[in-house]
Amino acid sequence: MAETELMFENPFQLLVAVILSAQCTDKRVNQITRELFRNYPDAKSMSLASAEEIFEIIKSCSYPNNKAKYLAETSRLIYEKYNGFVPNDYDELRKLPGVGRKTAHVIQAVLFNEPKMPVDTHVFRVANRIGLTTNAKTPLQVEKQLVKFIPKQDIPKAHHWLILHGRYICTARNPKCLNCGISQFCEFYQQNDK
Repeated sequence: MAETELMFENPFQLLVAVILSAQCTDKRVNQITRELFRNYPDAKSMSLASAEEIFEIIKSCSYPNNKAKYLAETSRLIYEKYNGFVPNDYDELRKLPGVGRKTAHVIQAVLFNEPKMPVDTHVFRVANRIGLTTNAKTPLQVEKQLVKFIPKQDIPKAHHWLILHGRYICTARNPKCLNCGISQFCEFYQQNDK
C-alpha cells in the first residue's frame, strides 16, 4: 500500500515532519524526528520549547534556522488557537508558519483523506515524464491536470504512488525503465526505447 514514509504517531508529528521535509529527504527527517518527538511529542510540549532548543535537534536538516522558528511558532498556535489539534481546513493550515500549499495538501490528504494532490519534485518529474500531464511547467499546473483525470477517491493515494515511483523506479538521473511495470504506457520510455 502506498503511504508516506515519514514516521509519526499523531497528526501534530506529521505536520512537524512535513515542515521539516521541505528540501530534505524523508530519511533525514526520520532521523531528526526520532529525537525531536522523544523530547516534544505534541504541540503542548513543543510550544514550551524555544526556537534555539528546537534548532539544536534539527540542525542537520536544510534551513534549520527558519524551520526551528516555524516549529516553535506553529506548535504555539496549534496549542493555543486549536487546542492542540491540527486543523483540517486549508486556509487555517496555511496560516501556520512554515505551511505552504504542498504541506497543507499533504496534511489534508494523509490525515483527512481529502482529494488533494501535493506536488513535490518526484510528483512533478514523474507526471511530466510518463505523460500524465501535458506541458505542465509549474507544480500548480501539474496539480490541476492530475486532479482533473484521477478519480476523486484515488487522489490522496495517487500522490504517494507517484512519489514512491519517482523515488525508487522513475529516478531523476537514471530511471529504471527495464524494471518499471508501466513502461509500455510511458511517453519517456516510448521515446527513448530505440
